Amino acid sequence: MKNTLKTITTATVLGATFLAVPTAFADDVSGGLQAGVNAAGSANGLAKGSVTGSGGYVSIIVNFLLVAIGIVSVIMIIIGGFRYTLSNGDENAVRAAKDTILYSVIGLIVAILSFVIVNFVLGIFKV
Repeated sequence: MKNTLKTITTATVLGATFLAVPTAFADDVSGGLQAGVNAAGSANGLAKGSVTGSGGYVSIIVNFLLVAIGIVSVIMIIIGGFRYTLSNGDENAVRAAKDTILYSVIGLIVAILSFVIVNFVLGIFKV
């Protein structure tokens, strides 16, 4: 059971990684390298590929991690529900299942709050 759980979790995280990364960094590839150099040279303030800003690297990374954490949290809540259902009244199994659900919800809340805090801080220091 533990090997199956590890395999499912790993496959989900890797699948989300490979599906989300190409779309996160595919801003505009039609102009080529010269168009990127021209745009960076003529930009006022922050460039399009900057660290902060609406499409900056920090925002992309935070959004990607939030999606990954959300997917893992939902999967863990489902696994905790299955464990709770299949516990057959065993007190230790019920407690472990409830802890799984509780910690998954707490992790999801922390992830959402970190998203809000990072966007607030980036909004304050926006040029």
